[in-house]
Parts: sequence; structure tokens; C-alpha cells
Amino acid sequence: MSIASPCIDICKFDSKTGFCVGCLRTRDECKSWKKMKDKQRRRIVEDRSHRERKLGK
Repeated sequence: MSIASPCIDICKFDSKTGFCVGCLRTRDECKSWKKMKDKQRRRIVEDRSHRERKLGK
């Protein structure tokens, strides 16, 4: 089963971390999501809590 995109249509990037404040992916990750293998996608999704802490959420 394919890993769904975590996008929530906010698409505003934090200048300090480079993460989208909505889905917590970088611009490059957002752009290449469709081409990524599920292993790469899963790693990004599983890293969400770490990225939230970096963003200060």
C-alpha cells in the first residue's frame, strides 16, 4: 500500500528549518514525493515528531 501525502494544503515554509508548517516536509521532499519509494516516504512521515520539535510546535 502506498504512503499517502501528509499535505494539508498550507504550503508555507519556515525560513529557519525549511519545513512546511503544514506537513513538515522540505520543499524538495514535497516536489519529489510522487517519485519517492514508500521506504523514503515512511521515513519522512515517521520523523514528524522530531520535525515538530525543531519547528517549535
